Amino acid sequence: MGFPRDPSMKRTVSGRGAAGTSLDMGRERPTLVFVGSRRCGASRRMESLVAWVKVTQKKRLDVVDVDTERSPGLARRLGVRSTPTLLVLSGGSVVRRHEGRATGRQIEALIRPFLDGG
Repeated sequence: MGFPRDPSMKRTVSGRGAAGTSLDMGRERPTLVFVGSRRCGASRRMESLVAWVKVTQKKRLDVVDVDTERSPGLARRLGVRSTPTLLVLSGGSVVRRHEGRATGRQIEALIRPFLDGG
């Protein structure tokens, strides 16, 4: 599933605990998008793993949280049908996807090919 490299795709997304996070589909760096819901237990259990990735990979990877309750339209445009979902964006397209709860190893395997050329 690809997205156009259209500047209009730049949006502000409500993030967990933040006023807003910019989601620019045309970013140079790869982006891990965590799509979850405050009402979803599996999403809440993954928050600490995603936060760990955000801290440990901050020089190589952007991490964006999308709350489906605050941004349902964006979740639909990203093709998300269930939470939690992890997406890797690179070059303006969704290049990897993991639906459902993920372990730390699964997240690492998902993003590894996009960190400094793999």
